[in-house]
Amino acid sequence: MSVTQNECFIELSSFDDLARYSCASHEYPKRVYSQEFDGSRILSSTLALANTLLIFYVPMPKAGRYISYHVIAGKEICDIVESTKTNSNYAPIIHMKSKISSLPKKLKNISDQFHPIQVKDLGSLARLTYDPEFPDEQKLTLYTLPYKKSWIIGYITSLEMDEVYYNFNYVELESEPTKHFLKYQGFQGQDPEFSNDFVHGFSYLPIIKIKNEHSIFGLSD
Repeated sequence: MSVTQNECFIELSSFDDLARYSCASHEYPKRVYSQEFDGSRILSSTLALANTLLIFYVPMPKAGRYISYHVIAGKEICDIVESTKTNSNYAPIIHMKSKISSLPKKLKNISDQFHPIQVKDLGSLARLTYDPEFPDEQKLTLYTLPYKKSWIIGYITSLEMDEVYYNFNYVELESEPTKHFLKYQGFQGQDPEFSNDFVHGFSYLPIIKIKNEHSIFGLSD
């Protein structure tokens, strides 16, 4: 069976979300690209699925060569800089004249559309990020996006058989999350909580906020 390969652009809520996606919880930050898109310059970073290149992007706020991401006094600091002189995590920005891929843009009938699966609570969602097959290479990123009149937060998993199937495991929220990490306190037997502050001894799952609903998450009516 022939499967169409394509790219899918998903706008994030802010520059800080892109910086967090590119740098937080990564031993080596991801590449970031700048390119023209719909008449303006954007910054983007990618997630490769089996047949789709997800391109997470934001408008480019200013010129520079690196995204700088670091934590000072328990707070994350995100910026675009020209050099890597200070102690920080740096995602290199590659400035493009051409598109970053040769795949066709296709917003409907995405072959890698996620199958939505509702999870009972945030604790279960946090525990789902543990992968017994790759315990030293955990993918910790959570995604939150508006859905109907509220918000959801979820985690992407995959099932590899003859083809690769993707699940978006999600929890419904009562309101829009305003904090950037899910602080997991499993060793104390407590439920996770949203946090902007880092305290030694806890696990923190980065939350990437998506600006609008998108059909790839499989939640559209």
